[in-house]
Amino acid sequence: MKILVVGGAGYIGSALVPRLLERGYDVQVMDLLWFGNHLPAGTKVIRKDALDATEEELRGFNQVIFLGGLSNDPMAEYSPGKNFVSNAAAPAYLAYVAKRAGVKRFVFGSSCSVYGYTVNELYNEQSPASPAYPYGISKLQGEAGVLQMQDSNFSVLVLRKGTVCGYSPRMRLDLVINTMFKTAVSEKVITVNNPAIWRPILSIQDAANAYVRAVECSEAISGIFNIASGNYTLGAIADYVHEGICEYLHEDIRMIIKHVHDLRNYKVSWEKAEKTLSFQPRYDVKGIVKDLVENKAKFADFQNSNYYNITTFKALDAQAAKA
Repeated sequence: MKILVVGGAGYIGSALVPRLLERGYDVQVMDLLWFGNHLPAGTKVIRKDALDATEEELRGFNQVIFLGGLSNDPMAEYSPGKNFVSNAAAPAYLAYVAKRAGVKRFVFGSSCSVYGYTVNELYNEQSPASPAYPYGISKLQGEAGVLQMQDSNFSVLVLRKGTVCGYSPRMRLDLVINTMFKTAVSEKVITVNNPAIWRPILSIQDAANAYVRAVECSEAISGIFNIASGNYTLGAIADYVHEGICEYLHEDIRMIIKHVHDLRNYKVSWEKAEKTLSFQPRYDVKGIVKDLVENKAKFADFQNSNYYNITTFKALDAQAAKA
């Protein structure tokens, strides 16, 4: 099977592509390489924007996985216009071109951010999605665009992921557990802005596994699937990170608890993915912390701007402005 992973040199793609190659798939990546190339040697990379992809380029691929776009709230709020183009227009266009090219399946990487603010309810895929911020709104629009292309000959799967955390060859330190780990190691402190806020957390290993399950499920399957490793309050996440640091690194860490208002609060059920895709999460927060500890030497320079999406994005924006 031939698979194109758009945005495949990013945080998730750098963990997913090796997994797909290990399973014997013919994998190619389309990516602008904003954060460099950390893929296995020999991986074919087409360096271009998804909006410039042509029908001819996609012809011959069996499946397309879309991991591109602007990946978090700070980036979306910094550049709302580019956010809507990258997260809404780009996947819709690519699904359209892929279908015309004869691709049989399109997998779209969405986010549980589409649920916005919920009040102590466990949301499933039938629950209302009412995001209030550019990132969540654009992801919801991207979902609508790709799902519109689905029919009996073109399977479309939307994976609404929780906040992905853990080690990747293309590392990020701007994700909740990764950030807590960084400050715990470098400053001996973990800061929690609001301990009551709920978040679905997704280990990067579980995220890669979810995409594998999506690739390998029956061609008759389409639809939206929540994907998470577990639901936690930010206070509980901090406690687990604290315990993990103490257990694995034997460090004494302080906790700073604040109560900052936040309109992003949600927890989700992934029962549908378990029943339909055979997705089974394997990692909890302490498992993610252990993964970070075991790979700590590979991202020891916490000041590296490539570990922070918004920093890299602003630098690229500044370069483009000067050109």
